Amino acid sequence: MRIDKYLWCIRVFKTRSIATTACKKGQIKIDAKSVKPSRDIFGGELMVIRKNQINYQIKALDLPESRVGAKLLDQFRKDVTPKEAFAKTELLKFAKDYYRKKGTGRPTKKDRRDIDDYQDEEEQDTTEDL
Repeated sequence: MRIDKYLWCIRVFKTRSIATTACKKGQIKIDAKSVKPSRDIFGGELMVIRKNQINYQIKALDLPESRVGAKLLDQFRKDVTPKEAFAKTELLKFAKDYYRKKGTGRPTKKDRRDIDDYQDEEEQDTTEDL
């Protein structure tokens, strides 16, 4: 069975064309080598799939006849991805949130006008006190 069809059958990718594109981009590796979408896959092979900044490691147990339901996936593949790969994703989320909160940064025109108005009011208050 072709690797792009296998990845579609075991529901790693939503469509077969997305699986083909991932193969062409080098996101699918077997034995540390990028594979073409037409490469045949056999039972017992270990694949490394780069998806959503995580390197999933999936072992092919058997080849399905066609696309299988989500409940039957464990018959055809075994996920051996280490837990550290998912922990790195959590750290990336925290790093992005710490770097810059949403809504901070350069002020908009309205914000700038409000700041200028506030500063003008303060200057008028200080001149009146003298």
